Amino acid sequence: MKSKSPLLIIFVTVFIDLLGFGIVLPLLPRYGEYFGLDRLTLGLLMASFSAMQFVFAPLWGRLSDRIGRRPVLLVGLAGSMVFYGLFGLATSLGNESQLLGLSVVPWLFITRIGAGIAGATIPTAQAYIADSTTAEGRGKGMALIGAAFGIGFTFGPLLGALFVSDKLGGPPSPMAGYVASGLSAFAFLWAVARLPESLKPGNVAAPRRWLNVGAMGRAFSHRGTGLLMLTIFLTTLAFAQFEVTLSLLTKFMGLADKKNFHIYAYVGFVLALSQGLIVRRLLPRLGDFRMSLIGTVLMTLGLVLIAVTCGQKDLWLLFAIVPINVLGYSALTPSLQAMLSLRTSADEQGEILGVGQSMSALARIAGPLLGIWLFKLDKLQPANSVALPYWAGAGLMLLGVLLVLSLRSQPTKSTET
Repeated sequence: MKSKSPLLIIFVTVFIDLLGFGIVLPLLPRYGEYFGLDRLTLGLLMASFSAMQFVFAPLWGRLSDRIGRRPVLLVGLAGSMVFYGLFGLATSLGNESQLLGLSVVPWLFITRIGAGIAGATIPTAQAYIADSTTAEGRGKGMALIGAAFGIGFTFGPLLGALFVSDKLGGPPSPMAGYVASGLSAFAFLWAVARLPESLKPGNVAAPRRWLNVGAMGRAFSHRGTGLLMLTIFLTTLAFAQFEVTLSLLTKFMGLADKKNFHIYAYVGFVLALSQGLIVRRLLPRLGDFRMSLIGTVLMTLGLVLIAVTCGQKDLWLLFAIVPINVLGYSALTPSLQAMLSLRTSADEQGEILGVGQSMSALARIAGPLLGIWLFKLDKLQPANSVALPYWAGAGLMLLGVLLVLSLRSQPTKSTET
């Protein structure tokens, strides 16, 4: 790697911002219930964040290719600060309260849509990593983003659990949004003071349309990047089903509602530990291809084991199996991102990595819809259907194994200048 200091700064910046994300996300179902949202409306509310990332991730990435990574990241952090603060304000209102003449429900959508737009700058952070690393250290650098997400998602739910009412159906605390907003504000100030620009003048992209529908077409036109996009979508879809149904599974096994926050913190801890220590150390030795293959195999095995043990209602056994799946995802994600970066020219890093993030966002829109539908497919005998999301995820991962194997012989493009 060329410099450790910028990587440390981008790590801290992303971590603090994702800490706010980790606080708010697990609280949304409770907030939706308190404000009287039906299942469809709540589903749309939760999907709106990923939908905005699907649309705006390539746009932010393309903009960062033109004007630089730093200003785009600063705008994203400022947006997170504003919309998380507005989320806190909106949730401080009761069912019948109005904000500027509107009920609270539209404002909940506005805050999640705005947070999704602001949070769609992750591919810009990935492009920052690509700018600051050599080809050999690309995967190791990409693992920093996963580690930041894991640590943020470890402590975010733990902080969020403090804002859950002990009374069934009790009012939500606006402090969740305010704390998340404050953390984003701190990250913004940190980035203003410490984050240098990483984009080299010679790598600035030629002017293109801001909303370029052809970006995804270009990403799929090259066989190597096209297969990577499909692999990213299928593997993220499998993991998204696991994420969204995990709290339902632990509830089926008898875990109290408030303690469901702790299972997400546990997943985040394993993710941070595996990407921050294990994957970052092994990636330079094993290489992106072998690490991605190990990741798909581990995810397949983990999902199969979860499916097999669903009916036993053994929480300790579940806790022992979950790290297999999470470790696989930890190994797979930075490897695929590194391979995508290495198959992309230097002046298109933000745009193509943004398309990759859009594929992840699309999978995270479809994952909850498919996972919850499968989980509740047999309402009369739920024990017959709770394992279906994990069997389906294992099937997707088997396809992922085949796709990764097909990537071995694909050429790379130089991203060095």
